[in-house]
Amino acid sequence: MVNHARAVLFHELGAPDVLQIEEVSLDAPGAGEVRVRVDAIGLNRAEALFRTGTYYYQPTLPGSRLGFEAAGTVEVVGPEVAGFAPGDAVSIISDQEMSRHGVYADRVIVPAQSLLSRPALVDAITGAALWTTYLTAYGALVEVGRTKPGDSVVITAASSGVGIAAIQIANHLGAVPIAVTRTVAKSTRLLQAGAAHVIAADEGDLVNRIHAVTEGKGARVVFDAVAGPGLSELAETVAADGLLIVYGWLDPRPTSLPMNWPITVHGFNADLITADPDRMRRARAFIEAGLHAGTLKPAIDRTFDLADIVQAHRHLESNTQLGKIVVTIQHGPPVVSSEKTTLRI
Repeated sequence: MVNHARAVLFHELGAPDVLQIEEVSLDAPGAGEVRVRVDAIGLNRAEALFRTGTYYYQPTLPGSRLGFEAAGTVEVVGPEVAGFAPGDAVSIISDQEMSRHGVYADRVIVPAQSLLSRPALVDAITGAALWTTYLTAYGALVEVGRTKPGDSVVITAASSGVGIAAIQIANHLGAVPIAVTRTVAKSTRLLQAGAAHVIAADEGDLVNRIHAVTEGKGARVVFDAVAGPGLSELAETVAADGLLIVYGWLDPRPTSLPMNWPITVHGFNADLITADPDRMRRARAFIEAGLHAGTLKPAIDRTFDLADIVQAHRHLESNTQLGKIVVTIQHGPPVVSSEKTTLRI
């Protein structure tokens, strides 16, 4: 049995160059744990923040791990684990502390509770790109926002993985997705991704332009990843009966409380979904139905090999991507089976 893994570690805070691939020992999984052979890793902006020390908690240095989303195959099941067996295809959506349970590696030991069975039609790349983005967008727009057909939905950071997921979910619900992006550079691609309207924030006059495309009513839901001082302006685009949902802080500057009362502001975290079995059951049913119908489909911007993790993080911070960045891991010649076909969604 393999007793080591190649893992990405960092020993100091800093730019992507601090990331190193090192060999680490791999113990047998303990009670409630599972060892997974990782085939693909989904990158998230939170990991760049974690690497630089600007996330909401700090890494444990030296030797911090990184990452919380991946897909692969169960290799070994520890004691007191039910529902998983060696050979099972899974996705990892770990909410554990990244320094200890980071999934940037070719093999990892994670709590069984962080695993989701991966349907046969979902390959590893899709399985690594799917859950964080779609659970976030679903939770905000459906569970919190109660988005209905015909509702206008403003989506900031619209070219991100979560932004693309939100555009697709809004369309799936019959709502009207209004994509807000920093410049006009991605306008055509966002329209192709399903946005009904695209507004470049750098061109100014955000409030009036959103009111123009919503016939003066404002947006029923505003789904924001940026925060910062611009949140007050964004709040002015919310309809009288609407909701401002903030799920990120790409702008680290202080955020002023919106003063255009009455307004409802909701700080959202996907833990609202993953920590609640009933919400998680509904989310999985919704997302998997969308995959089968073809209305939900993760946008893969680019894939990198694990050996190129530094370049992958540079690309993550370039803000040029549309959708999800995925790191793939090669374990040797693939095993081809005539009994099972994997469909890339």
